[in-house]
Amino acid sequence: MTDSVPLRHARTVVEEPSPATGSAILRRTVRRHRTRLIVSSLLFGVHQLCETMVPVAIGLIVSRAIDTGDVTAMIVSLVGLAALFVTLSYAWRIGARIIVVAIEREAHLVRVEVAGRVLDPRGVRTELSAGELLTVSTSDAEKESWILDLIARVFASAVAVVASAVALLIIDVPLGLAVVIGTPVILIALQRLAPLVTRAATAQQARIAGVSGMATDLVSGVRPLRGIGAENAATERSVTSSRTALAATLKLARANNVYQGLSATVNALLAVGIAGTAGWFALQGRISVGELITVIGLAQFVIEPLTGLARIPGVVAMVRGSADRLALVLGAEHVLPQSESAVPAATDLGVDSVRFRSLDGLTFRAEPGEMLGVVAYRPQDGEALAALLSGQISDADYTGSVRVGGIPAGEIDLRRARETVLVEPHLTDLFAGTVRSNVTAGRERPDAELDRVLQASAATDVVELHDAGLDHAVTDRGASLSGGQRQRVALARALSVDAPVLVLHDPTTAVDAVTEHAIARGIAELRHTERTSQTTILITTSPALLSVTHRVLVVDDGRVVAEGTHHDLASSDAQYKDAVLR
Repeated sequence: MTDSVPLRHARTVVEEPSPATGSAILRRTVRRHRTRLIVSSLLFGVHQLCETMVPVAIGLIVSRAIDTGDVTAMIVSLVGLAALFVTLSYAWRIGARIIVVAIEREAHLVRVEVAGRVLDPRGVRTELSAGELLTVSTSDAEKESWILDLIARVFASAVAVVASAVALLIIDVPLGLAVVIGTPVILIALQRLAPLVTRAATAQQARIAGVSGMATDLVSGVRPLRGIGAENAATERSVTSSRTALAATLKLARANNVYQGLSATVNALLAVGIAGTAGWFALQGRISVGELITVIGLAQFVIEPLTGLARIPGVVAMVRGSADRLALVLGAEHVLPQSESAVPAATDLGVDSVRFRSLDGLTFRAEPGEMLGVVAYRPQDGEALAALLSGQISDADYTGSVRVGGIPAGEIDLRRARETVLVEPHLTDLFAGTVRSNVTAGRERPDAELDRVLQASAATDVVELHDAGLDHAVTDRGASLSGGQRQRVALARALSVDAPVLVLHDPTTAVDAVTEHAIARGIAELRHTERTSQTTILITTSPALLSVTHRVLVVDDGRVVAEGTHHDLASSDAQYKDAVLR
């Protein structure tokens, strides 16, 4: 992924509306995997039905073979019992395989969808940090898919409870009624504790996501933190946040322990009551020994599905919490609208009376082929200008107009806009790969052309320093390179695009003065010759870069306050001289 940002999104697409709520996401998940879900649920139901029949079969063997001494009946019964075990085993294995495939496919689809939403050049309106977005696209995408397994297991547990109740009703009506009546009573009673678990699970997920986001941002920014000596402050903040997450996790654990402990106790008491009643009935001769064995087996077996049903609220809370967090991204609006169809015929760029952030009526024009310097006395003005030209800002978020080739930016075809205007921000990232893959960013470029941009950006030192050259490995975010090396490789990437309009925001802050002069000459020679009419805007206070510009605009308090050549301004403007020639 490149941080070089286009003026507008490059594709005109007609999208299917993304679900805006957690409930809608869960319904969509069930809908698009319904076939696998139905088949898996039926197989799980067959497994639980066969599990229920095991104690019934054992009771029948005792009554019809052991008590009577019938060898033939014993052989037939054992064969039937073996067939029962084979059926329940394969039903479980096949059903589990089907539902796992559905879960993994759903998690993959959601991860891709979230990534596409986040990486969409039109942007997405969300208050989540980069680290939190990472958590949403990984952990929450996986947990949301658990709804499929949950539904299948609930169906299977319900089959087991119903089958057990029917078997007990056949043996003795009061024993069957104990399950028929006791099960809903237990579930309703436990349901009153469900909000406690739900609130704890939701809070825990939010805290964990926040800590994960902070950890991601902290690791990615460890070098700048070291540079300003802020490691201790960042560590303290991380520890505090982690402790808060730990407290939320422990609270959830306590709530789950209380809930599961009560459910296990109540379910066990119901099973003991059924078994004890059956023993009393057997002593009275009301049921046979074989039926007693069946009842005891069913009483013990029914604890498992009842416990599974009792755990539903906790799992539902976790799944719903993840789905709600996914909805914050998938249901968020795009910052930019769909593209229009206009195509700019020229490469001039005009900003007219723009008010945005710290900009207050900013007006200027960059002519085709011009190398324009912009000196912002206030850093926020330079940042606002770079953001404005990046195309990540909706027309509704600023007043005034931005025009490319005389056409309002919002009316330009998105693909052509990306090809026309490219903004390389000051804070830029590299991605895991090689120097070559970072410079080309997926575009095929001959080595001769790469040599030109490497020379212009003074990135040849990065290539020549390593035996692998252009194929030297680069870790995520360029952490294996120094700050100056990262900045030069990023600049080479921006130059390799060969955009008609290129905006560079402080591209040389991490390099030495000699290298800075080499870069200034390289950019001028690469983009501004008699054969080219490319436009370059340099937002910088670097005297080396400003010295090769055709014209310099001075911006203060959000508007242009002076303009001229770098030499003239440095000679006649004391404030400019102090800001640039310090």
